[in-house]
Amino acid sequence: MASVLKRDTAFENIPSIKAKTLRINLNPDIYGTFAEIGAGQETARHFFRSGGASGTIAKAMSAYDKDFSDAIYGVEEDGRYVTQSRLKKMLSHEMRLMGERISRDTHPERLFFAYANTVATIDFSKRYKGHGWVGIRFQLDAHQKEFDEIILHIRFKQNEARLQQETLGIVGVNLIYGAFYKYHKPRKLLKYLYDHIDQDTIEIDMVNFSGPNFKGVDNRLMSLQLIRNDMTDAVMFGPDGNNLLPAAILYKKNILALRGSFRPVTKVNMDMFEKSYDIFVRDPAVDIDKAIVIFEITLSNLKAHGEIDEQDFMDRAELLCSLGHTVMISKFQEYYRLVEYLNNYTKAHIGLTMGVNNLVDIFDEKYYRHLSGGILEAFGKLFFKELQVYLYPMKNAETGQIMTSNNIKVHPRMKELYKFFKYNGKVMDIIDYDPEIMHIFSRDVLKKLINNEDGWEDMLPEGIAETIKEKNLFTRKMVKQKEEAKT
Repeated sequence: MASVLKRDTAFENIPSIKAKTLRINLNPDIYGTFAEIGAGQETARHFFRSGGASGTIAKAMSAYDKDFSDAIYGVEEDGRYVTQSRLKKMLSHEMRLMGERISRDTHPERLFFAYANTVATIDFSKRYKGHGWVGIRFQLDAHQKEFDEIILHIRFKQNEARLQQETLGIVGVNLIYGAFYKYHKPRKLLKYLYDHIDQDTIEIDMVNFSGPNFKGVDNRLMSLQLIRNDMTDAVMFGPDGNNLLPAAILYKKNILALRGSFRPVTKVNMDMFEKSYDIFVRDPAVDIDKAIVIFEITLSNLKAHGEIDEQDFMDRAELLCSLGHTVMISKFQEYYRLVEYLNNYTKAHIGLTMGVNNLVDIFDEKYYRHLSGGILEAFGKLFFKELQVYLYPMKNAETGQIMTSNNIKVHPRMKELYKFFKYNGKVMDIIDYDPEIMHIFSRDVLKKLINNEDGWEDMLPEGIAETIKEKNLFTRKMVKQKEEAKT
């Protein structure tokens, strides 16, 4: 194996962009193609400038004209060019050409790569700041048949196209360098993407690792790193565990969002989902073919017990994915921030499914003291014309009374405001709930599970208890601690 890690170890910590490109250029085995569409050949430029690029760059190209681009990479079904599908076609095409045109007999140890980006920078009106897809397909062993791949999506925050182009070039260098020299540390690789870039110049809101050298990488955990590193405010992943681009999933969709700890997901969670979904799709404003359900967990919820427990996060994700759901992890502690985020991508109907306690908290002024307009500013963002709350009832443990939108208690100063939204149809009760399961709370299930008490299995949806037992979810840390105590 031609190991790039064995070469030039003295240069490992050199931080400059020139040092990174020069290290790659001086490695005789790394050889590949640069295909950049939409923002100049900014990444390739750094490699040309540092010197020795003839040993690294097989080809550098920009297919700006749409007809030329289609002739090279094919036509996209949706007719768009700045998409993940386009990027993957670029990587596949260029990597295939590398294999066809460079003889392995002559260069048996060369490590091929194809770097590509397809980008739209800020428009003339400066209404849309621009975004792009960036990726690399590469080898770490000249004899490996399956390629490794890193793909990410970026959003520009700068207000000049020139600055965005320069930023893109630096990101590209950091990605290529990381692919060859930091692939074994994917978490650090993510952080290194911001080398020589201010945190507020770009947002990275999706990343996926794949290939033989990333078999141990769970992309859901990589999504979590994007949030923890303040690279983005929200990430999403699908039932298959692969990360999704929120903008692509949410664009012009009717969205039903359920927030919870899902630790673990219970029968009540699923009853809330099923009953609210029935109401949601019956709304004349909702196109069921353009409807999506999101199970959302806030970062503050993941931190509820101190530092984020990544295994705990993965256990929750495992169960939600096994039920076939799309999951969002966000930094939006307040509901109005979640709605504001969703409203960036859709003007269609949005539904929020929540319990009585959540609705009471929404009408608590203490959560909005940081806003200049206070609770009125927050509610202006929360209760816009296409939003509706689906309220799941709660049984008062002391009185046995069923609490609904008609008898909940909000602060006296908030009563009239609450009545306004209630009578204008912004809050709708879920009335066909299952009264036999109202005593179930995730925290109680988890306590029984950890203490090995009877009965917790009956509180969970079908198949979930079996998954928890089979994979030792939520108990692995406890089992490990017991084993360590014995030794």
